[in-house]
Amino acid sequence: MERARERSRSRPDGRKDRDGRADGSPATLTLAAAPIGRPEDASPRLARALGEASIVAAEDSRRLRRLASALGVRPTGRVVSYYDAVEATRTPQLLAELEAGRDVLLVTDAGMPGISDPGYRLVAAAAAAGVRVTVLPGPSAVTTALAISGLPTDRFVFEGFPPRRAGERARRFADLAAEPRTVVFFESPRRLAVTLTELAGAFGAGRRAAVCRELTKTHEEVLRGSLGDLADRARAGLLGEVTIVIEGAKRVSSLLTPDEAAEQVRGREQAGESRKTAIAAVAGEHGLPKRAVYDAVVRGPAGAGS
Repeated sequence: MERARERSRSRPDGRKDRDGRADGSPATLTLAAAPIGRPEDASPRLARALGEASIVAAEDSRRLRRLASALGVRPTGRVVSYYDAVEATRTPQLLAELEAGRDVLLVTDAGMPGISDPGYRLVAAAAAAGVRVTVLPGPSAVTTALAISGLPTDRFVFEGFPPRRAGERARRFADLAAEPRTVVFFESPRRLAVTLTELAGAFGAGRRAAVCRELTKTHEEVLRGSLGDLADRARAGLLGEVTIVIEGAKRVSSLLTPDEAAEQVRGREQAGESRKTAIAAVAGEHGLPKRAVYDAVVRGPAGAGS
């Protein structure tokens, strides 16, 4: 490692070579945001970085080369793959390259690395090792969908993709039912109708939401309405990259008593929902503490047993 630095420092012209940095300065890990649709959304800094980086770690090397071609640039450094299945094993290799003085540019297929894409492990490892980390900012499906949704943007939470397993997904939605901040999800178009139906059950069918499809692309479309309405519309089928934005729960005093809310919980249970999911949904919809609704459900109908 040190010998590599010594070789690079010995160059008389002061330029970098592929063995390290000529001036002996530490290497940098750069996270580069890639366009989420149109190549022309890429910044000039991204084009320049693609042509100059010693190593480009790409989620999909073929897509990376297509993007570079569209930007009129040819990567001169080594291009290595860095996708979900190899992230854990490739991270120490890239960290070793950084510690040897070679800059690494991390680019995922679209948007910012680390945001529902590979990148977190490498950033954490680099930061722990004292390697400089910087960001080349740019497009993000999260903030693009949030801005165009027409829903509150002052406070929001990003939840990534919902869990695949039904039980885990139901628990996640139940936990979020009373979340007061705007909630953003990614979702596959194949699972969209089912997910929206389950969200309507957990959050309340009347909760406002937006389904943002193919953002920045030719067929960009934003569907706005209630979760129940959007679930019905999604059953006809939607294609493309999808981001869901959901209005946060309103913090209002409920007109329902806990006993009345418990009746709604029992109705949901009879319709097939688990008790935990039903309690969270009813509590969130009416601004009641989950514990108060739970206690009313366990106690049973007012006056029972008297």
